[in-house]
Amino acid sequence: MERHYTILTDRGGRFPARHLLGRSEFEQPLEMASRLMADPPQPAIHRERLTAPELQELEQEPDFVAAAEIMRTRLLAPVADEVAQEVGPTVTRRATKGRHRQSWGIGAVEADKSKFTGAGVTVALLDTGIDASHLAFDGVELVERDFTGFGNGDLDGHGTHCAGVLFGRNVEGVRIGVAPGIRSALIGKIVGPEGGDTDMMVRGVCWAHEAGARVISMSAGFDFDATLNERLAQGWPNGLATSATLEAYRSNLKLLDRLLQMLRLQEPSTGGAIIVAAAGNDSSRDSAGEFVTSACPPASSDKVISVGSIDPDSTGTGYRVSSFSNSSVEIVAPGRNIVSAGVGGGLKAMSGTSVAAPHVAGVAALWWQAVRQSELPANATLVRGKLFEGARSVGFAPAVHPAERGAGRIVAPRDGLAVSARPAAAAAEWRDQLCPEHLEIGAKLAAGAIVEPISVGAEAANTALSRSRRSLS
Repeated sequence: MERHYTILTDRGGRFPARHLLGRSEFEQPLEMASRLMADPPQPAIHRERLTAPELQELEQEPDFVAAAEIMRTRLLAPVADEVAQEVGPTVTRRATKGRHRQSWGIGAVEADKSKFTGAGVTVALLDTGIDASHLAFDGVELVERDFTGFGNGDLDGHGTHCAGVLFGRNVEGVRIGVAPGIRSALIGKIVGPEGGDTDMMVRGVCWAHEAGARVISMSAGFDFDATLNERLAQGWPNGLATSATLEAYRSNLKLLDRLLQMLRLQEPSTGGAIIVAAAGNDSSRDSAGEFVTSACPPASSDKVISVGSIDPDSTGTGYRVSSFSNSSVEIVAPGRNIVSAGVGGGLKAMSGTSVAAPHVAGVAALWWQAVRQSELPANATLVRGKLFEGARSVGFAPAVHPAERGAGRIVAPRDGLAVSARPAAAAAEWRDQLCPEHLEIGAKLAAGAIVEPISVGAEAANTALSRSRRSLS
């Protein structure tokens, strides 16, 4: 029986990547570094239809690295009760004269207090595409590539919204973008109207890296259920269909890890890239018993920064992990009721870890710019370290366990690379450190209301945060 496979090979030449990736090959780190500098791996992706004997024969080729049967992927779609709330007069009514209006997420990650804008940094967004005509992307050089077969553009709206969070310009006087100074963005469409697959995903990652993206943001995940149901529809016995889908799941994880390791090994020559992925929205903390599941691939890879979602706790004691956010994350960011660009123009609000991920990607772009302007070598390892060093582990509600929020809330660099240490603060002190607009959101969410998107005055947010810094310094 023939099956469709993604094949990962190394076109680098002298030292096949599967040997580079085998730990036993390098007992001495200096030997490994020397050989990598001489000939770093060069990943290539192929899609082939093979029988089991043909696959076994292919595995003996010197340039072979990994193979995985293609499985379905899905958009980590926004939470249903918060999807695409229209933003109209609400923003204007809540603004007062002289106040800078912005999505509340901008203040939560402190992008409004950073002197960096992401200028000079190329980013990539792998999602549902983009509405390139939206005013939020005026002045941005957008390079689009469709991996789905449905053509460029955004029929869903999710990619457009995430792009707005990452690098969007002000819309209707509202700041929506974490890194609005970005002028070059790669837009890979890896999810279409009929979903996507793992081949589209890994091709998108490889393309973005080769095209020079220093930050890559994804909001898609492996779809085990859809892959299993396809096999059952083809007449596979239930048990065998489950086993084959598990095999495909494992092999795709292995292939993804091998690809990301190959890309990381190119860092001495390319600088590397920060890869960010949403953890998923499958959990339900508001239900009796709290049903929580771990981050789904690709966010579960140790070479990807997995992102969870937070929102203000209704009690005013700090931020809480959003009810839908999956666990086992490395860092968290605002992900509920986030205002950004909507398809066709204007603003919409969405919620989900897929909305939190572009906040982290945007802050990563700010850190890239900060590192480049310093005397330090600009590479992904250093930028990743600074990103985690700057994360805030304080300011969370008492019920939030460290395992639920990872390193903490992502925070933008301010004036440079110095990150001041902040001692843990008592949870009760954080009521005054959250701005009133954040507390209002938390109270309404706790009451089960669908919250209208609001503008957050920078003056109010910054005053609260200034009090926080004075008390903790």
